[in-house]
Amino acid sequence: MSPTVSVIIPVHNGSKTLRACLAAVYAQRHPVTEVIVVDDASTDDTREIAAEFPCRLLVTDTNAGPAAARNRGIAASTGELLFFLDSDCAPEPDALGNALAILTAQPDVACVHGIYSLRPLHDDGPVEAYRLLHGHYWRLRNVGRVRTTLFAVCLIRRAVFTDVGGFDERLRASEDVEIGDRMGDRYGIVLTDTVVCRHDDDSHLGRLLRKQFSRSQLLVPVALAERGPAGIRANSPAGLLTAALVPTTLPLGLYTPGLLLVPLGLLALFAAADPGLLRFVLRQRGAGFAVFFYAVHLLVQLTVVAGAVVGGLRHLVDRDFGPARLPAAKPLR
Repeated sequence: MSPTVSVIIPVHNGSKTLRACLAAVYAQRHPVTEVIVVDDASTDDTREIAAEFPCRLLVTDTNAGPAAARNRGIAASTGELLFFLDSDCAPEPDALGNALAILTAQPDVACVHGIYSLRPLHDDGPVEAYRLLHGHYWRLRNVGRVRTTLFAVCLIRRAVFTDVGGFDERLRASEDVEIGDRMGDRYGIVLTDTVVCRHDDDSHLGRLLRKQFSRSQLLVPVALAERGPAGIRANSPAGLLTAALVPTTLPLGLYTPGLLLVPLGLLALFAAADPGLLRFVLRQRGAGFAVFFYAVHLLVQLTVVAGAVVGGLRHLVDRDFGPARLPAAKPLR
């Protein structure tokens, strides 16, 4: 007999994508036992859209973040397996079945998560294309056994939460990375390209940079709290370093124009820091888009560095900024 599967979808103001997300859930070739939508104090018509489907809707009055929403979904669910989806993701029809096949074939694996498709849920322009290219690439590069959990599209055994506890509700980002670190070597984790979802990503540059700056502030606190080897990293250290050096060396041109060759050289090194990414972008979209891609990528990397520096300083003066650093939270049953 197949194990029971509860689908848990945290959502905040997800009216643009929730309908497509739920339609994709009910189109899965492998049946689901229940679908739980946790509305995290939305102010749009998210709840009305959820009511169009035979799902269970849980509503919170105060926006508490995805960690708290997922914990509430776990506590309300009954399935032996939990299939987590972000509300801006629409899984392909075979996503759940493919994830379940891996859990069945590899009993030591407790968590299977997937990748973003190159095809967006809604085509909103070149900035979103940049995001999907980069997001697809770094996930594809890490396919296999990993130490990191990413819950955008993820199937996990319920027993994991009984053992290690729920998501750290102090975190508004990297909460999935933190719980994956708590799983440690006790539970196998697989990132697979057979579990695919279409994603509606950021399409406005300003909004993207603000989000990156906010999320990146937790990179240092979460990394310092890690109990084992580092897990998946979306950005290479070499790329972040050369990106940071480009603007810091620009003032050299004030002394003599010839010294502008230094930041130009660093810019070339930045593009070459991850040769696989460069080849991937050229193969997928060509040289013209690659110029746009790396211009946006430079801004994103600079924002990540700035956010990490600010977050590190915040952690120095306030040790409560970051993970709770508990061995396990209160188990969720």
